[in-house]
Formats: sequence, structure tokens, C-alpha cells
Amino acid sequence: MDKIIIHNRIRELRFKAGEMTQQALAERVGITRQTVIALEKGKYYPSLELAFRIARTFAIPLGEIFEVADTAPKKIKSKKRTQ
Repeated sequence: MDKIIIHNRIRELRFKAGEMTQQALAERVGITRQTVIALEKGKYYPSLELAFRIARTFAIPLGEIFEVADTAPKKIKSKKRTQ
């Protein structure tokens, strides 16, 4: 099974939200500043509940913050043989 990679726009969104600090975001969603750092670096993936709390904080849909990278190997279509 391939590992799923999730990209996020948390850092970008913090700056668009009046340069919100990592600490301010952490307090709003109930996590530590260290967790915000890990999220932004892609070293930690949030629970579904936390992801929704982050989306609610920025008032945008979840899919506009988190995106799953396409890491699956490309399947090669085989040509049908005709005889």
C-alpha cells in the first residue's frame, strides 16, 4: 500500500488572516504551537476533527486547506491483442 501524502495551506492562510501567529491558531483550535509547526511542515496529519476545526477557523472548506498528493503509481493500459 502506498503512503498517502497530505499537503496543506495552513501557513499561507495564517498570513492571509492578518498574519495570525502559530500560537494564536493553536489556541483557537485547541492544540499546541508545536503541533501547528508539525502540521505546517507536513510531519503530522490532523485528525478529521482537528482538520474541521482548522477549516472553521479560516471559514473555508476543508478541501481548500488540505489536499492529498497523487502518489499512486500510474497504471499502464494494456493493449488488447487481435488475432
